[in-house]
Amino acid sequence: MANGLLNKELSLEKLPELFAYQADAPLLFSSGLFLFLFIGFLMIYLSLRKNTLARMVYVILFSLYFYYKSSGIWFVLLLFTATTDFLIGKGLSRTASVVARKWLVIASLCVNLGMLCYFKYTNFLLNLFAQLGHEIGHLTGNAALQSLTYTPADIFLPVGISFFTFQSLSYVIDIYRRQIAPVNRWTDYLFYVSFFPQLVAGPIVRARDFLPQIHQEPAVSREQFGEGFYLILCGLFKKAVISDYISLNFVDRVFDAPLLYTGVENLLGVYGYALQIYCDFSGYSDMAIGIALLLGFRFSMNFDSPYQSATITEFWRRWHISLSSWLKDYLYISLGGNRKGKMRTYANLFITMLLGGLWHGASLRFLFWGAWHGVALGVHKFVMGRFGGFKRQGGEMTPFRRVLGMFVTFHTVCFGWIFFRAGTMQGAGEMISQIATDFHPEVFLPFVAGYKGVCFLMVLGYAFHLMPKRSELYVRRIVTRSPLLVQAIMLVIIIFIVVQVKSAGVQPFIYFQF
Repeated sequence: MANGLLNKELSLEKLPELFAYQADAPLLFSSGLFLFLFIGFLMIYLSLRKNTLARMVYVILFSLYFYYKSSGIWFVLLLFTATTDFLIGKGLSRTASVVARKWLVIASLCVNLGMLCYFKYTNFLLNLFAQLGHEIGHLTGNAALQSLTYTPADIFLPVGISFFTFQSLSYVIDIYRRQIAPVNRWTDYLFYVSFFPQLVAGPIVRARDFLPQIHQEPAVSREQFGEGFYLILCGLFKKAVISDYISLNFVDRVFDAPLLYTGVENLLGVYGYALQIYCDFSGYSDMAIGIALLLGFRFSMNFDSPYQSATITEFWRRWHISLSSWLKDYLYISLGGNRKGKMRTYANLFITMLLGGLWHGASLRFLFWGAWHGVALGVHKFVMGRFGGFKRQGGEMTPFRRVLGMFVTFHTVCFGWIFFRAGTMQGAGEMISQIATDFHPEVFLPFVAGYKGVCFLMVLGYAFHLMPKRSELYVRRIVTRSPLLVQAIMLVIIIFIVVQVKSAGVQPFIYFQF
């Protein structure tokens, strides 16, 4: 079975392609090729566990190869970022001058955000200025401005640039704040920035959490191996079975042409996308954390059943935790947090989420998505501060309030997902219009009959997601403590299911585009 999964990727004729960049075939955790390569990588890695420097150099080389397979020659950006921020970190430790230290941080911001702005936002900003000039030309009668247009430049977006630039920035800022000391060797820092499990789609790992682990001998206990194996299985099932299947067979169709579907189908498409993006991104995070565990490194949790949240604030404590905590620590708090009055707090929340939306993509859709969440967070903070009856009593909500809160929060998030996923603002408007004016609930039963597989996986996905924490921990313990033979059988079963539901090539992770 495993051979069947790999035969197309590992034939002798295609062996040279292992070492060549292919834009349409990035190296993905959910591919058979990665499984094959990782087994070989792990065998050599374990043989080097006593030799710290050799092990680090080996992982760095594999990580650069992994990134090269995703972004080609642009892996030099990773080397550039690692070099500049390593030198800036050393400079921060050698000077006591407040002015010099600030300029060094500004230099890091210019390097990292400059790269991010060029690759991610050049076309967006220039097109925005062209449209603005065009509108001003119409208002003023200026023919030159009226004829102003912009043809987008062919700018390649390196995979994961948003993640490793934020990760590197946090290192410099933490040194500036005197929360950590800089590393002494460039290889140590390059290891941290390039570590392949979290390189292209997070989680965003903090230097103070990761750096102390790199010189420890990678000793993986039986329990740690079982936990890593469980996370990899869960991530593979979420991504390759649930997310890819409902995306290709239903969600993409609805979002590509919402006017061809009734309101109830559009609404189900929104629910499907909410599940798809969770399974896709949390699936990647699970696999990244699990792979890191097998290598002897522990990352923090990145998702904690976010659709169980009863408030929008709780949602952002559970969704993409590494990014939301990064935005809080390095942007929200830097803007003043909640230390400068209520109105400033609301403004800081809004700005933080607006920029968080822009981080996800250079589009008005993402700006609206960020603004929507910024307003929702501000409204929640206002309600909690103004109306005591809405506050938790005894530290917990009553069951009724919690269920009601989960319903409201989930649909608040889903409304934002419409703009996040739709190809254009017009497409988002069409979908909302269909839901509001052309609902047709009588279509629901025929839909279920026609999309049995999609409906089954959606129900299954939400059922697992809404599972109580104690039940989830119970399942985890069973998988973690199972004998190796049983775990191997579990892996074969998952691979078999992946092969059975696979209707196209391996689908890239959604967050690769960010």
